[in-house]
Amino acid sequence: MKTTYTVSVDGISRSYPAGTSYQVIARDFQPSYSSDILLVEREGKLCELTKPLDRDCALKLLTIQDKPGMQTYERSAIFLMLKAFYDIVGNDHIERICVEYSLSHSLFISAKGSFQLDQGLLDRVEGRMRELSSQRLPIEKHSIPTDDAVAMFRARKLQDKAKLLSCRVSSHVNYYSLDGFRDYFYGYMVPDTGYLTIFKLELFDCGFVLRLPDSAHPDQLAPFQPSIKVFQTLYDGEQKSRALNISNVADLNEAICEGNATQIILAQEAMMEKRIGDIAETIARRKDIRFVMIAGPSSSGKTTFSHRLSAQLMACGLRPHAIATDNYFVDRVKTPKDANGQYDFESLSAMDVEQFNQDMSSLLRGETVELPQFNFKKGIREYNGQTLTLGEKDVLVIEGIHCLNDAFSYALPKQSKFRIYISCLTTLNVDDHNRIPTTDARLLRRIERDARTRGHNAKSTIQMWPSVRRGEESNIFPFQDSADVVFNSALIYEIAVLKPYIEPLLFGVPKNCPEYLEAKRLLKFLSYFLPLPADDVPTTSLMREFIGGGCYQV
Repeated sequence: MKTTYTVSVDGISRSYPAGTSYQVIARDFQPSYSSDILLVEREGKLCELTKPLDRDCALKLLTIQDKPGMQTYERSAIFLMLKAFYDIVGNDHIERICVEYSLSHSLFISAKGSFQLDQGLLDRVEGRMRELSSQRLPIEKHSIPTDDAVAMFRARKLQDKAKLLSCRVSSHVNYYSLDGFRDYFYGYMVPDTGYLTIFKLELFDCGFVLRLPDSAHPDQLAPFQPSIKVFQTLYDGEQKSRALNISNVADLNEAICEGNATQIILAQEAMMEKRIGDIAETIARRKDIRFVMIAGPSSSGKTTFSHRLSAQLMACGLRPHAIATDNYFVDRVKTPKDANGQYDFESLSAMDVEQFNQDMSSLLRGETVELPQFNFKKGIREYNGQTLTLGEKDVLVIEGIHCLNDAFSYALPKQSKFRIYISCLTTLNVDDHNRIPTTDARLLRRIERDARTRGHNAKSTIQMWPSVRRGEESNIFPFQDSADVVFNSALIYEIAVLKPYIEPLLFGVPKNCPEYLEAKRLLKFLSYFLPLPADDVPTTSLMREFIGGGCYQV
């Protein structure tokens, strides 16, 4: 057995004794990095810094500026907050602490028990967090039999974790400890509390937020500018989930095991249909509305939503007409390019804004307009004799990423527009301390839809996802608060339905490509879910836009 191994980082090779921790190696290279090294990537696998060196290898050092590093920092900060909260309040006085969802680069957290949640208490908890951070206490990983882990969490009254682990097929599970405080987490941790220095606790609404840095500015707190409309929609979604007794993956798995999945599917679909009907009635009551403008990030289900809303508008006595803003793309030769020289189809400059406003204004005046169709194969806009004239009961249902941006529809009177922001705002979490990012739910939807309708494999979808996200940050999220209504398209059962479709696609991502890390993470995430057949998903369901079998042409 070798006693010394060669490690290569950024083209520089150094020798280290066998058993040297990656933390020691990271310290040697830290001067070349602007923020703390939190993880290493070795041969397509993430490794914690506490892992000992056992082979010759090339390492990629990851900081908070890398997605896995940001996830590790967030996860570790949650662990530190929980430890401090239990230290200050006491185990006997805490009923439940739940990390609910992300909100403006922060995490919204609810806390229940025999204590008064106020800023004074949060200041004491934050003070304890800083005390623990200054002590650089180790965060240790332990592996124990699954049955022992279930018993341990039941004894601590963490039933969500006990139920979740009961459905694990592996014989052993890992948990983490910090100064005697034990918890289970989905993902990696920093080596010690000294890495956690940028955080703040603030009272917010009925809970509090754990503020964190973002990857762009790792040495300072990210601005906290929450969308109140999005927050209220998330909160309402959470309450509806709890009304169905489904707060986390363990609850969903239990319902599937007990044969109650069909009722959950039908109840969720009924809730969504009622919400769409309420929106349609609101539009119908406002006689001046002629343009229903729908925008949302990728894989939010905008197309199916527009069809279902149109059906409800018809039920209210209106005559809806679908307008796809994609038909107003400028010709391909005029499309702007991004910094990498690629066509930037998500830029407002990629749209013929003038022609769109001219056509819509003419329709509003009662004139007949010939509508364009964009030929994506030729990259040009064409006219094929499709005309439209608006009558008294006609309303246009317009869907596109710029629909909430007044610069896109500048010529239309504000009172004639009803703006809807739609997004997949999942409130289902793995357990109380492990949240599911809404972007994960959308990425899973997109992977399946791309494979089914566009012939793209999971590797290519994962590869393009960061670019998609950047476009959303620039063109969609800044305008979400201008919406009259925020519609949540998340379905509590959807990941269990998606699992059988997506797992084979993710297993097809080669191990020697950069996208493998994300594919592996998603596979681990899916392993918490029991699969759910799609047989009982209605053909009108928004879910059908992604798995197929729907009654709408999308």
